[in-house]
Parts: sequence; C-alpha cells; structure tokens
Amino acid sequence: MRRVWSVFLAGVFCLGLSCAVAQKLAWQTESKPNDHQLVRFLYPEQVTLPAGKPSIVELHFRVNDGLHINSHTPREKSLIPTQLMVEEPTGVNVASIDFPAGADYSPAFSPSDKLSVYTGEFILRAHVTAQRGDHLVQAALRYQACDAHSCYPPKTAPVAVSVIAR
Repeated sequence: MRRVWSVFLAGVFCLGLSCAVAQKLAWQTESKPNDHQLVRFLYPEQVTLPAGKPSIVELHFRVNDGLHINSHTPREKSLIPTQLMVEEPTGVNVASIDFPAGADYSPAFSPSDKLSVYTGEFILRAHVTAQRGDHLVQAALRYQACDAHSCYPPKTAPVAVSVIAR
C-alpha cells in the first residue's frame, strides 16, 4: 500500500463547551440544504488509543451504488485524486494516511482506457499519535464522483472522530 498524506494545519479549533465562537475548518464552505454526499464516512465515531503511542485508526467510507471516485493516484493528471484533509487538534499528530490501491475501471464510452477508482466500501488507515485526554479530530474526504456517463463537481465529505487517549 502506498502512503499518501495530506495534512492541513489551518489554525486552532476549540474543544469543549468553553468555546464561544465556532470556527470553520479550512475546507468548509457554506453548505446547501440539498447538497447530498455521494461518498459517506461510515465509522468509527470514537476510538480509544494508548496515550503517546503510534496507533492505526481505520476510517471506513462508502461510495453510493452505481458511482465510482478516482483513487488517490489517478492515472491521468487531469483527474481529481481522492484526498483526506485533516485538522489536527493540539495533542494529536496524524503522521500519514494509507490509501488502498485503486481498482481498474474502463468507462463504457472509452473501453480501452483504464482508470484507477474506488467503488463500494473502502478503508483509509490513519497513523495517529495522541497525548493523554479527549480530542476531536475533524477531517474531510475530497473526491470527485462519476457514473458511467459523466462526472459530478468535486465534493468534500465530513469526517469526525472522537479520540480518547488513555
């Protein structure tokens, strides 16, 4: 498995009820009420890790039926790769993200072409080290979904995992 990682440090974010003003993460935009996701984060919502020790957290996603998304390493430079953008709270380090290999896919309109895609369920493996305490790690999966005939505009699927380090 190839290690690919994108970690964006966009500033400080608040944990707990003591925050008076909620801050947007670097990739967040105004959401539209009818803006539905074509890829969903499934689980985990919470993990418990040994404090100060490197651990792997498996992040499970599902691409809607009948769709595919480009893998993290598309074969064409013009295609948008799938990326995980992570906001690291104080006390948490996400050293890297392992992406699965993409599956070969040939679109009906160009059967000789082979694309590298994800379909159905797939898992990203985050290499995480956390200091003792409770942390909220927020991230976004950036992807471009396509069906057999066309591609949709890129989207970001929200990811939130409560990390308890003991």
